[in-house]
Amino acid sequence: MQGAAIAATDLACRRGDRLLFARLSVALGAGEALQVVGHNGIGKSSLLRILAGLAPAYAGTVTAEGAVGLLDERPALDPALPLGRALAFWRRLDGHDGDAARRLGLDGLLDVPVRYLSTGQKKRAAFARLLGQAAPIWLLDEPLNGLDGQAVALAEALAAEHCARGGVAVIASHQPFRLPGLRPLVLAEHAA
Repeated sequence: MQGAAIAATDLACRRGDRLLFARLSVALGAGEALQVVGHNGIGKSSLLRILAGLAPAYAGTVTAEGAVGLLDERPALDPALPLGRALAFWRRLDGHDGDAARRLGLDGLLDVPVRYLSTGQKKRAAFARLLGQAAPIWLLDEPLNGLDGQAVALAEALAAEHCARGGVAVIASHQPFRLPGLRPLVLAEHAA
């Protein structure tokens, strides 16, 4: 993951007639992490979608060195498939195998259709999918929602390991996220 980096320069986000934020510049290199904080509707999820290249910026630019993996409220897993088959689909595309399902405590759920998983189980499945991508840049939108205490600690440990290997993490969360060296980005400071 050496060389992983993401930067935004003079970024602005507009939704409808509302300018959510403007003049936002940030740069992260290998091993760095940022927590985007702010009240509901301020643009945290919009910022992550812009960084991921899934939404256009109203102004400014984003550059990334390395593939980007996004974890948000949509786990990108076919709800009709059993979890094991849904994860296997992505493993074939991503070309990475591993023990992510076991590590995330999903082994006993591989035969359960994704639509029957609890919120926390779906979130852990989304982490398994993210690990399978082997993307050096992680964008995590409310990654702790629906997780119990043990799963929260595991999510924090996964992010710490990712950054320790030279990965980059941008985390949008209302909840405290324990990660060494995590810098805050207060989105209200860039409100338009």
